[in-house]
Amino acid sequence: MPQLAIHEVAYLESTQAFAIKVMDHIQNGTQLPRKELSNQLGANYLVGMQELIDGFDNNEEALVNAQKLVEVCQFDLPLHQKLLPHYPVPTQQTADAYLQELCWQKLQERISDVTEEYRQRLTRELGIIHSMGFDDYFLIVWDVMDYVHRSKIVSGAGRGSAAGSLVAYVLSITDVDPIKYNLLFERFLNPERNSMPDIDLDIPDNRRNQVLHYVHEKYGHFHVSQIATFGTMAAKMVLRDVGRVFGLSQSEANRWSKAIPNQLKITLREAYDKSEPLKRLVAHDERSNLLFQTALALEGLPRHVSTHAGGVVISDVNLIEVVPLQNGSEDILLTQFTMSDVEAIGLLKMDFLGLRNLSIIDNAQQNIRRVYHEEIDLKNIPLDDPEVLALFQRGETSGVFQFESAGIRKVLRNLHPDSFEDIVAVNALYRPGPMQIIDQFIARKSGKEQVSYPDSSVQEILAPTYGFIVYQEQIMQVAAQMAGFSLGEADILRRAVSKKKKELLDEERRHFVGGAIGRGHSQKSAEEVYDYIERFANYGFNRSHSVAYSFVGYQMAYMKVHYPGAFYTALMQSVRNDPKKLREYIAEADRAGVKLLAPDINRSSYSFTLVKKDLIRFGLDAIKGMRRDFVSDILTTRKEEGPFKSLDQFLLRIESRWLKNEYIAPLIFIGAFDELHPNRRELADGLEGKIQNVQYSGGSMSLLDVMSLKERPSEDFSLAERLNYEEQYLGLYVSGHPTENYPKLLKQKDLQPITELSVGSHGKILFYLKDVREIRTKKGEQMAFLTGNDQSGEISLTVFPQTYRRLRNELELEKVYLVQGKVERSKYDQAIQLLVEEMISAQIAEDDISDKKLFLRVQADKDSPEIQQGIAERLQLSPGKVPVVIYYEKNHRKIVLDRKFWVGVNDTLINALSDILGEQNVVIR
Repeated sequence: MPQLAIHEVAYLESTQAFAIKVMDHIQNGTQLPRKELSNQLGANYLVGMQELIDGFDNNEEALVNAQKLVEVCQFDLPLHQKLLPHYPVPTQQTADAYLQELCWQKLQERISDVTEEYRQRLTRELGIIHSMGFDDYFLIVWDVMDYVHRSKIVSGAGRGSAAGSLVAYVLSITDVDPIKYNLLFERFLNPERNSMPDIDLDIPDNRRNQVLHYVHEKYGHFHVSQIATFGTMAAKMVLRDVGRVFGLSQSEANRWSKAIPNQLKITLREAYDKSEPLKRLVAHDERSNLLFQTALALEGLPRHVSTHAGGVVISDVNLIEVVPLQNGSEDILLTQFTMSDVEAIGLLKMDFLGLRNLSIIDNAQQNIRRVYHEEIDLKNIPLDDPEVLALFQRGETSGVFQFESAGIRKVLRNLHPDSFEDIVAVNALYRPGPMQIIDQFIARKSGKEQVSYPDSSVQEILAPTYGFIVYQEQIMQVAAQMAGFSLGEADILRRAVSKKKKELLDEERRHFVGGAIGRGHSQKSAEEVYDYIERFANYGFNRSHSVAYSFVGYQMAYMKVHYPGAFYTALMQSVRNDPKKLREYIAEADRAGVKLLAPDINRSSYSFTLVKKDLIRFGLDAIKGMRRDFVSDILTTRKEEGPFKSLDQFLLRIESRWLKNEYIAPLIFIGAFDELHPNRRELADGLEGKIQNVQYSGGSMSLLDVMSLKERPSEDFSLAERLNYEEQYLGLYVSGHPTENYPKLLKQKDLQPITELSVGSHGKILFYLKDVREIRTKKGEQMAFLTGNDQSGEISLTVFPQTYRRLRNELELEKVYLVQGKVERSKYDQAIQLLVEEMISAQIAEDDISDKKLFLRVQADKDSPEIQQGIAERLQLSPGKVPVVIYYEKNHRKIVLDRKFWVGVNDTLINALSDILGEQNVVIR
């Protein structure tokens, strides 16, 4: 064997040896012995050439052979190849001809009135697609979506800029007509900027694997792969990992973790500069300093490999030849390159994204077919439905895709969208950057601020958004209209202004101003419009994406309005493992007239089930700790042998492996056996004995009857105990909620569900008190934090010393209170909290409200500020406990007046109001 001068390399610097050793222990889940906790230098570092030569100074042959080895080691990684796969065209046609044929054939199916505009647009798009070599790409995407539609899988309306393509629309890849909604193809595929097209496909998250396996079967095992993504060791994680290897206790590890500021993507170096506690920990002793230095060395390194949420690679060539692979899940290969590297070598990457909201739509449609006996085509619903628009105007969009957060719901209430176009604008505006112009946008829409335009030539483009540039496409349209840019050039301008690079901006400014002057505009006007474009560059959002996703949100809102039972059933099933969200949706469903039935051992299915149009049954899988196979066994046994007639019979019929208290007791505590035996305490107390008897009986019902002891009557759980068990095992209450017992308070307009509270506002809630935690301030004064809930959710109340002194002796656990205060976000955990200003017993507040109401009708001819002022003055002269309701005939608006306008009813008041409004318009009942 010839000798070879070689040196094993495991790290770059000798000082990194200890960090590598720690990394090995992290991987193996082991600890370093305390005696080895020192930063020893290693020998396997990358030595310099001279050092290597000196190490082999007496062996010329070994050095010569090393040089020969170097000379024959050569590898070039080819980049930016075009490894686009070819679609297997079923005829003898070319991909180009087949795509053309498909598009012209389907144009008639998708567009009811095919005008010349559609023909020209389709011709232009097909020409660009062919010239850029993407015919096969579009056919591959069409084929996948064709399988989705044939398999009755719900699909999204489109994602990103692909919704701007008419080809994508006629092939049913997207569901938004780009001409109708004024979307631009060049925003998606620009012939003047040669880049790969990128069509992302939205699929229900519970059917994504089905689509993935179709592609895998069609193109072959070694031609389809999912893409790897690497989880890296971030600041807190790397400290915990290294801490475990160093043998830190849990409390020590927590101290290190808490010393890192709660800042997204913060590095250890940044944390050290900002955090005094971290500096003290690092300086504590030599071991602590070594721990921190080791964590610094390992920070950012890959910790584990996982699968990218959507990325899929499809290739003509065997992927083994172009990319490193490993086995992935579901028998589909996984690239060892990340997404960016996969694209860099020229492979086609597609995104199949599993969307929870599409699963909700799918489940809701199944409920509609089963219970309503209707089939709805969500792609052709009216986008001007008054009831749906009213839902958006009220901001009642919880559970609606893209419009669920408290912030965007507040914007909807303030903006009061009158059309689908307004909904699209809200979706685009409610994002970092454009949020800054929301108030101005609303003021212009409502006529409180004059709409202005940077130049009259762009008025038509900016009129739908009241003079603001809200969409990126508007930048492109302005450039085309005013400066004569092609849409491809306009897209390059859009990208340039968003990147903020001075040399690019200066070049595009010259191009824009020159083009505008050439079209008859003054330099001053051209400069002003370009400045306007630059100013709003950060605000502009992709209109194609906003339209497509708003359409999905509108579809969900449509079902929420017209098929609430079906919608809420699907919604609850989607959040069954999130008690906070589940409680919120159940409370809202209740307000919408859709009731929830408790779990029932003989009636509940696996999931939430729509029983009638306004009645939902709790599913057994939503019970905390319930095993899926146990639920499956219950349902199978019930289906094969009929309903259970008693707890004893239930225990006898299920498999013996389930005869354990931990499996059965939760079913009792949440009331699943209430129909068979309403006393939950008796069943729970006798459960252990019943399980033993079933085991001894050997499966004989007659023997079990003989062995059964006579049950001693006992008082059932109190309501508070039942609620506590239900909260423990369901995360919410199904026996009713204590706040439901105050009907007069619940009718007050200013009373809010906890989940409707918004930061910065004043809130008024009914609050079921669960816990009181007292603390002392630095001045030694007592204050408290109160924890509790209403039907919709949990909240913490902060009661400062002055208020707490007044309330302390009146607070009682498991009682309901009417609370008012300021809504803030906690600095500790960012949760919503209420700073208490007023808090009284709900029962006292309920008793304080009269059973009667004073109704006033203001006829159209008397609807004036003077009349309203006269009414207010008369009401304030007779303060009392009777609520006042005013109906304005002119706009059919009914309002309940604030409590300060409630009255004590007397003849003087009634006569005075009758003089103002007419006797027939003043009624007490």
